[in-house]
Amino acid sequence: MIVIVAPGQGSQTPGFLSPWLELPGAAEQLGAISDGVGIDLVAHGTTSDADTIRDTKVAQPLIVAAGLVTLAALGDRRALVGGIAGHSVGEVTAAAGAGILSETDAVSFVRERGRAMADAAALEPTGMSAVIGGDEAALLERLAELGLSPANFNGGGQIVVAGALPALAELAENPVAGTRVIPLQVAGAFHTRYMQPAVAGLELFAAGLEKHDPTLPIWTNRDGSRVESGDHFVQLMVGQVSSPVRWDLVMESFAAAGVTGIIELAPAGALVGLAKRGLKGVPTVAVKTPDDLSAAFDLIDGK
Repeated sequence: MIVIVAPGQGSQTPGFLSPWLELPGAAEQLGAISDGVGIDLVAHGTTSDADTIRDTKVAQPLIVAAGLVTLAALGDRRALVGGIAGHSVGEVTAAAGAGILSETDAVSFVRERGRAMADAAALEPTGMSAVIGGDEAALLERLAELGLSPANFNGGGQIVVAGALPALAELAENPVAGTRVIPLQVAGAFHTRYMQPAVAGLELFAAGLEKHDPTLPIWTNRDGSRVESGDHFVQLMVGQVSSPVRWDLVMESFAAAGVTGIIELAPAGALVGLAKRGLKGVPTVAVKTPDDLSAAFDLIDGK
């Protein structure tokens, strides 16, 4: 069984959408998405600098737009995959890919999500860092001492932590034994209590969206379980804003389901990297540019 995975915030790099605009229909699709969010995603995906596309209000729609363009480029082969999941904001892409939300509603949701999280992040200076290696129990104890929170349990020996910038700096200066701390290019402490102000408004907005039950198996960041109800999946996406992402449990569910290959949508790379450590031996394809589509087709076709 081949599954599609959609990456989260932090995967974007300057100019990454440029090669996608050469695909037939891609410029029109991106233009329509740009109109839907009121942001020129074509410009941000081709000419904007790293600081500009780090802005949460820009980054989240940009990442989802890239995923939707990649899904469209997969064409009829999407019907041959066995499931889909997204990491953090990638769950919005996955919801569209599974038919839970229309592309228009997915874009509207991510627009509101990005705005709400940016507003919450502006209340206090916070950030996130990836911690690689070490003992998890020792790390969690250290986080509690510093007032930091685990935000993403990514599997493969990686946990992303979040909180106040001075506390993150202290963790980097005095890391837990056996760990490496890498600051991330994000604008706030996502998936923690700092994002709670974003939840209520997003919940109200999501209530007005039309939801459908998934046409593909889809797994949630909440606990890695498969979700059968479209309405419930959207509720989980809202709550995910201020709760940890359990990608480690998603990968465990992949293993239990017998996943035989993983295709990561643009801007790809992060999730196949985690899979290489957490799902050793499972073939992966990172679709970073249209040149990678042939490898994705071959994986789906079993070649």
